[in-house]
Amino acid sequence: MSKRILFNVLQVLVVMSFSPLAVGVLNRLKEIVQSKRGPSIFQPYRDLWKLFSKDEVVPEESSWIFRVTPYIVFVAPIFVTLLIPVLTSYPLFWAFMADMVGAGFVLALGGFFTALAAVDTANPYGPMGASRTRMVGFLAEPIFLVVFFTVSFVANSTIPFIVQQKWVTPLANFFEPSHILLLIAFVMLILAEKGRIPVDNPSGHFELAMIEESKDLEYSGRGAALMKWGGWMKFFVLMIVFLNVLLTPWGLASTLGWEAVLWAIPLVLAKILLFIVFLVFIESSLAKLRLFRISEFMSAAFVIAVVAMLTSAFAR
Repeated sequence: MSKRILFNVLQVLVVMSFSPLAVGVLNRLKEIVQSKRGPSIFQPYRDLWKLFSKDEVVPEESSWIFRVTPYIVFVAPIFVTLLIPVLTSYPLFWAFMADMVGAGFVLALGGFFTALAAVDTANPYGPMGASRTRMVGFLAEPIFLVVFFTVSFVANSTIPFIVQQKWVTPLANFFEPSHILLLIAFVMLILAEKGRIPVDNPSGHFELAMIEESKDLEYSGRGAALMKWGGWMKFFVLMIVFLNVLLTPWGLASTLGWEAVLWAIPLVLAKILLFIVFLVFIESSLAKLRLFRISEFMSAAFVIAVVAMLTSAFAR
């Protein structure tokens, strides 16, 4: 049991340590594709160091919500990390504390408090971005539920470790239409949840057009660092769920030995790198949608998820 606890702690350290690197690699590859020099892949670490070393300025009009939100945004992905297979294909010590639906609600809790904090500052751009993110979140939550319902219907469980064993371990399941459609819907969900193109442009800083970035404009110092770090960890966790739970358990440790678990770290990072290259291809091939077209994008993801659920039900 002590080994399982240590492995769970190691999973948390992996997510905390490599989530900024994943964002740095993604930004660097996008700049290379656009024939630009771009920042270093280690620039997110420098940004965190700079923000943690600065003083924090808190708006006078804000309440306790503004002060507490960065810690909620930072802790929520760490809690979800304890529930999902990051490095091992077998359940760890805290694997049965909550299921996939509960993990989704924990991640949504950070977004909810972020929207409240944006309104709490009395900055006109904060509520504008918060209303837009709530619109995207309102459209994304049904997709989450349909995806998890379909997965639980096939695997007879909503525990991530059990799902990845019954959902993707048999090779024949990978080529089922419901599986392919579900993967497409979840990729569209990741793009929407983390404000990537075509839903939002994370590199744009025009206040009237920003969605994801406009919510934490008033944060500085330690608060801004925790908000950025928590957002990067959420992105990393969503990629882990897609790759390890829904796509393939390849690279995960299947034994309790330290060698297998440590060897799983570079293998999982290699999978994430391939997925990042795929995201770079998507973001470099599409343009940012207009605000009123985002609902069409999310509706398409919802329809794909529903078709996946119906296909799975009829197949059984």
